[in-house]
Amino acid sequence: MTIKTIIAIGSGGFIGAISRAYLVGFFSKAIPWHGIAVGTLGVNILGSFLIGMLFSGFSHTDFFSPTTKSFLSTGLLGALTTYSTFALENFIMLQHGQYANLLLNLLSNVLGTLIAVIIGYSLMSALLK
Repeated sequence: MTIKTIIAIGSGGFIGAISRAYLVGFFSKAIPWHGIAVGTLGVNILGSFLIGMLFSGFSHTDFFSPTTKSFLSTGLLGALTTYSTFALENFIMLQHGQYANLLLNLLSNVLGTLIAVIIGYSLMSALLK
């Protein structure tokens, strides 16, 4: 990885992280529904929509340089939401008819991360008692 790519990813990440903080607050205020984390859902849906658009652009044109691709996808959208990458990976499996892998990926990510949160929370709670 070149220094130019590292700077591109870092710059995109800086903008994406700040955008995430702003947008979570925006979505939470715009849609005051307390049943779920609307702010997080909003950035995840927005990020997934944007990465879909970018992936299409990357696939159908040579307009974007590798550095620009890294800035936008890994940096900006990676910091805005890693969920967008997860959604894209699932979309690619769906496109290629890899239904068993798709189901395994969905279940292992959703359940695996939930279990990891439970274990991490329980472990730290036990250590802090």
